Amino acid sequence: MSKTIDTATFGGGCFWCIDAAFRRVEGVTHVSSGYTGGETDNPTYQQICTGLTGHAEVVNIEFDRSQISYERLLAMFFTLHDATQLNRQGNDIGTQYRSVVYYHNDEQHTQTMDYITKLQSQIREKIVTEVSPATTYYPAEQYHQDYYEQNPEQGYCSILIAPKLQRFEKDFKLYLKN
Repeated sequence: MSKTIDTATFGGGCFWCIDAAFRRVEGVTHVSSGYTGGETDNPTYQQICTGLTGHAEVVNIEFDRSQISYERLLAMFFTLHDATQLNRQGNDIGTQYRSVVYYHNDEQHTQTMDYITKLQSQIREKIVTEVSPATTYYPAEQYHQDYYEQNPEQGYCSILIAPKLQRFEKDFKLYLKN
């Protein structure tokens, strides 16, 4: 991996939305939906959905630090989900949908904690985002990769993801690919 390429791993509910947003970001070189943080080796989507594996649905993001900072990715991530909801995002309920940042080094850990502290000072509700060291990442099944682009008319995508992406694109237009 290049000296300027780094990895970020975020979980904020269903991975389809987080995946779709970060694929639009300039400096993001690869996005993969998957699972991490649990006890089961090579889990399947069906196993994850039970909430019994301990894994979260996450997006693994490779990014070029010379083009976009980890702190900017954090800012984007925290606009894409509600960090005050414990083990859920809207109607998606269970530990697999928890708000979580898996950090890959001490610098990411410090930046994440600093960002959460700053964000917490701006809102009344308690931020419940888990911050944990990155563990083994398991890519999700192929049909989950870039799901939104493959299925924009699917109900979940058109009703829940499309409006989030419109807000995301408006808020971060300076950081998006042309």
